[in-house]
Amino acid sequence: MIKNLNLAYKPLYFRKTVTQDMLSLDTLRKNGDIVFVFDEIERQINELIRCRFPAGWVSPEQFDGYVQALLNGKSLDEYGVWVYYPWRKTLIHVLDEQEFVEVRTNRNQLKITEAERDTLANKKVGIIGLSVGHAIALTMAMERTCGILRIADFDELDLSNLNRLRTGIFNLSVPKVIIAAREIVEIDPFIQVEIFPTGVSHDNYDDFLGGNGQLDLLVEVCDSFEVKIESRICARKFRIPVVMDTNDRGMLDVERFDLEPERPIFHGLVNDLTREKLDMLSEGERLRYLMQLVDAENLSDRMKRSVPEIKKSIISWPQLASEVVLGSAMTTSVCRRLLLGQPVLSGRYYLDMEGLASHSRN
Repeated sequence: MIKNLNLAYKPLYFRKTVTQDMLSLDTLRKNGDIVFVFDEIERQINELIRCRFPAGWVSPEQFDGYVQALLNGKSLDEYGVWVYYPWRKTLIHVLDEQEFVEVRTNRNQLKITEAERDTLANKKVGIIGLSVGHAIALTMAMERTCGILRIADFDELDLSNLNRLRTGIFNLSVPKVIIAAREIVEIDPFIQVEIFPTGVSHDNYDDFLGGNGQLDLLVEVCDSFEVKIESRICARKFRIPVVMDTNDRGMLDVERFDLEPERPIFHGLVNDLTREKLDMLSEGERLRYLMQLVDAENLSDRMKRSVPEIKKSIISWPQLASEVVLGSAMTTSVCRRLLLGQPVLSGRYYLDMEGLASHSRN
């Protein structure tokens, strides 16, 4: 059923009231493809009722009546949907989509209202770069900031990535897009994930940004200087807003190309850099432009000491898990506001926890 299990990232859905689904499940069992089964549907149904009656006044008799009304003649085994994760050889019984989302997002209320939740469910967010972007994608999935996540990265997981990328060592050498996609649908099997496992380039920017339904928002958090520039030029063409987390000193960039289609990329910090000139840059020129992009004078002291050591005593610029997780929270919060049409201005923002803590007053 799954041609390449190593690259599988989409769950399969089975309903036991559908004959063909039952036959397919029997085939999986006979082939030894189902090793683990988790069935906590009764607990989920009970929680669904508690969510609908938060005051807790329902009597045991009334509670049982609501359970029977939900089942509507179905057995517990037939209620909801069975979700199969082929990479785990695991079958899990959950509420069907509408009820699943209702319960899973219940603790968001009323910081995110039901109406806002439903609006966000129709939003498409693209993320380029899945080291820092991995944390952002998972935070967005947990909060259900969107209904579709389109993710791009050409790289596979290395051991050194595990200083900031929350996954296990059993995923070493697995493509980062596959790791992220699996972890998203293991949180919520009804979030749609679209992957670009070769990353983004001249050949597929239009597909990534505009294909299969245009993105509502782009989060760019990749290492490539060229992609940072090109993705913004293309996003501006499509009038897609861009958010970038740099995680040093809690630096966050917002570029509202949806509202300001003539806005210079990166707030005008590299105004003399054209697409044609980009291909002819030397390594020294590329570094100079990169320092302009990040406003080198405003980097943290430790980052300033690190930059001259890149490709000498260290492989690349340092990134810490604590800063990445903070950045994912900031990015998700800003993206949610933007997607809901709440006020979000273009600009560069800092949430420097180290600086704030060191200058705090008792």
